[in-house]
Amino acid sequence: MKKEYLCNFSGELFGTFILVFFGCSAVAVSVLFGAHIGLFQVAAVWGIGVSLAIYATRHLSCAHINPAVSIAMVIARRMTIKKLPTYLLAQLMGAFLAGFFVYLLFSDSIANFELIHNIVRGQPDSVVSAMIFGEYFPNPSSPQAICSVSLSTAFLAEMLGTFLLVSMIFLLTEGCNVGKPDSDFAPILIGATVAAIICIISPLTQAGINPARDFGPRLFSYFAGWKSIAIPGPRGGFFTVYILGPVLGGTIAALLFTKLIQPLMGVKKDYCV
Repeated sequence: MKKEYLCNFSGELFGTFILVFFGCSAVAVSVLFGAHIGLFQVAAVWGIGVSLAIYATRHLSCAHINPAVSIAMVIARRMTIKKLPTYLLAQLMGAFLAGFFVYLLFSDSIANFELIHNIVRGQPDSVVSAMIFGEYFPNPSSPQAICSVSLSTAFLAEMLGTFLLVSMIFLLTEGCNVGKPDSDFAPILIGATVAAIICIISPLTQAGINPARDFGPRLFSYFAGWKSIAIPGPRGGFFTVYILGPVLGGTIAALLFTKLIQPLMGVKKDYCV
């Protein structure tokens, strides 16, 4: 039993680290160097990070790499609740460590970026560099949207984005779906789902859809000097938008799948003809 929990912990920690390191690094090179032209390039790196993380760690754990997914799996009775604390702690630690290594890699570049743009870390304008780690609404790279993204809109975006992600995870992996892909191909489609969702909601909220992905690096950035810009953030509401929103979205997806979609799929056992 202890070995099983150690495997689960290691898998979720390493998987979440891979995801967050790839993704936050993509945001970093976009913000600091303008290396990525267009939203899709950053979204694609996040999607690839998801796929690689799943391939790398699903033998150790279930490769949830997302607290909203883990909670959804408990609700859907795909995982015992006894394992949930192990998964959540590992995911948070993996994301925090990823934030640390992203900072280690880009710290000089971040400092130079802040110097060139007269940004004082911890002051309101430092949200532009803080967005490398945590997420903000509206996306700081789209300042013209400041009046168009309310707390309720941001919450809805994160809830809906996570609902779509968790729904697709169920649909792409559950045996009751006769149209599901081979298990070796499913991680690619899950990564593509993440990339597509990012392309849609990132202009609004930077597309967290993963409480660990947001809170782990955000917590690190708090200790790295961004202070109140990291937590609670310049507009507050980070807990509601980036933690509660995804958890609620994943919960709704789990209930909808287990109570409605799965029973209906059990009725139809053949491919569409």
